[in-house]
Amino acid sequence: MKKYIILGIILFAVLVSFSCKNTNTPIAPVKQEVKENVRYRLFPTENIWTFLKLDTRNGKIWQVQYSISNDNRGEIVLNNNALVSSEVAENGRFTLHPTQNMFNFILLDQTDGKMWQVQWSMEDGNRGIIPM
Repeated sequence: MKKYIILGIILFAVLVSFSCKNTNTPIAPVKQEVKENVRYRLFPTENIWTFLKLDTRNGKIWQVQYSISNDNRGEIVLNNNALVSSEVAENGRFTLHPTQNMFNFILLDQTDGKMWQVQWSMEDGNRGIIPM
């Protein structure tokens, strides 16, 4: 009888150890080579369906939506005005920095230090850029 109790305890311990196995093994992200000083960059937002596309030469920005359905794909203009003249525009001049608010980014002119608040949204009246 003692043998059956010990065997039962061992069997129970084995079953518990297998049930505690972590099956949510993370998938390693694919590493991309990022080119320096390119004209366009995509910046992720906290919304899994939304990116911001930045023209790093002149500060133009688009909100990019992707979807598994055809209804919500495309680009929406956030800023269609060049923030610098074509004579001083250069790849890598502008960059975006996220803020604690998922809908707001800071656009930085890395050459002269000027900044703009960028707000993206699905609603027309809630998106655009404001000089800081």
